[in-house]
Amino acid sequence: MRVSKTNAMRILDGNKVAYEILTYDNEDGKIHGTAVADKIGKPANTVFKTLVSQSGSNSFVFVIPVGGELDLKKAAKAAGVKKMEMLPVKELQKWTGYIRGGCSPVGMKRLYPTFIDKSAVDLGRMIVSAGKIGVQMEVEPLKLAETVEAKFVELIN
Repeated sequence: MRVSKTNAMRILDGNKVAYEILTYDNEDGKIHGTAVADKIGKPANTVFKTLVSQSGSNSFVFVIPVGGELDLKKAAKAAGVKKMEMLPVKELQKWTGYIRGGCSPVGMKRLYPTFIDKSAVDLGRMIVSAGKIGVQMEVEPLKLAETVEAKFVELIN
């Protein structure tokens, strides 16, 4: 399947970060993280989802394993704020330029403070959305963190 370059891919290319593209069929509508892991034949602990949250008028990005759930208290602590709420899905495109199921930590409208679950550090490669439903990219966690200026912290229970 030929895939046109997404903003996320162009940014990685511009930063000379190596990545591998993985595609999956999304015609069945199953685009949630564990379904994607199954479709691309990768262990769920290596596939990560990108979540956007807010505290007041500030937005934050959290990248966690697809099988995990973001602990909002840990997220708030990592971001240095008192309270954290998930960004409503209907607001996602307005703030990031991405839609649900195709939200990448790379190439958002702005570079928001970004945090990656510390479980990624031990992986040689991790998989995140390439910015389009049906397209994932496999990248070294440290290179991804460097590109989006992310910190590795504990984010899930």
